[in-house]
Amino acid sequence: MVIKIHGASFSTCTRRVAVVLKELDIPYELVPVSFATREHKSAAFLEHQPFGQVPYIVDDDGFELFESRAIGRYIATKYRGQGPALIPDGSDVQKLAKFEQAASIELGNFDPFVSGIAVEKVFKPLWGETGIDEVVTKHLTTLEGKLNGYEAILSKQKYLAGDELTLADLYHLPYGHVVTNAGIDILHSDKWPNVARWWKDISSRPAWQAVKDGA
Repeated sequence: MVIKIHGASFSTCTRRVAVVLKELDIPYELVPVSFATREHKSAAFLEHQPFGQVPYIVDDDGFELFESRAIGRYIATKYRGQGPALIPDGSDVQKLAKFEQAASIELGNFDPFVSGIAVEKVFKPLWGETGIDEVVTKHLTTLEGKLNGYEAILSKQKYLAGDELTLADLYHLPYGHVVTNAGIDILHSDKWPNVARWWKDISSRPAWQAVKDGA
């Protein structure tokens, strides 16, 4: 048996899980969840994911888990030693703390703004709605300020938690990809050369290339 991802191929959070699995060369099966029929809001789906969001996984022993970042941590911990160590060993308390710091940076200083831009620039048009340019501008202005912090960190080390790739870096990929494809090329800007270097590195990884257009 393999890990089953119940999600949508195009979903950012589904791809967040898929890239971790690809990095560690762990086979998985995507069990498609239809947004068109609102399957993710059905009673049957809510039995597994009470918030009606994708994805959730079912491991080969029947263990279930939802929330893409939690799933990534679970996979990286369970399969430690298979591929890169995407979470530092807990015996190195300081290294683990730096990872947790980096993971918090992504969640608090990146995701709210890129996901906000994605809603207005990408998702609303798909829903037949018109995005609000003022909201995009607000998020973009805030994100530019946050990237100053990223630049300061990445001027001293290769990745957000140090000189080794971690989940904290990979977690940026889905929404970073969405906004870049929407014409917001902020992650390649000469204004933040170390951010651009880092983004080119992580977005060029074979694992991401394999799932960037669909898990």
